[in-house]
Amino acid sequence: MLPATRALLIANVAIFGVQFLAPDEVDRLFALWPLDAGFAPWQLVSYAFLHGGIAHLAFNMIGLVSFGNELEDWWGSRRLLTFYFASVVTAAFAQLAVTASLGDGAPTVGASGGIYGLLLGFAMMFPKRKVIPLIPPIPMPAWLFALLFAGLELYLGVTGTASGIAHFAHLGGMVGGFFMLRHWQRQDRQR
Repeated sequence: MLPATRALLIANVAIFGVQFLAPDEVDRLFALWPLDAGFAPWQLVSYAFLHGGIAHLAFNMIGLVSFGNELEDWWGSRRLLTFYFASVVTAAFAQLAVTASLGDGAPTVGASGGIYGLLLGFAMMFPKRKVIPLIPPIPMPAWLFALLFAGLELYLGVTGTASGIAHFAHLGGMVGGFFMLRHWQRQDRQR
């Protein structure tokens, strides 16, 4: 495992351990709270290191290792971290907008926005690479996998299905990743 991916994995697992020991205090300070319910600027990043349970952590870390390691190998550590945190922050802004519009007072936790950004980055960098989802275990090209996940998140978010999941934060992470890649592509063309 490459260094930035490994560091993110270790940080997520370690912080989950701290969260497990003192969940109320950690969530109160570091979860992403709506603007009118305890929001603090550092929460735009800190929420991504907290998780709602072991399964939440496990699925996010599987995504981190699966997509992050490949992208780090291609881009290098610095670019991977820039991309990941751009996705995390964009996901946070999307979630803040949704909670403000709905009047929702619940906090948000999880690295999913960053992971969805990595998924989109992987699909854009390696569109024909085969990905096998856990359910259903059918091989498909990465571009299709990312498109299906984006469509599912949009559907679930709009219909309110699977409440308690930050569907628009997931989409926000993908949007942040998309714009980060487009920015880099413009920079590379200008060189």
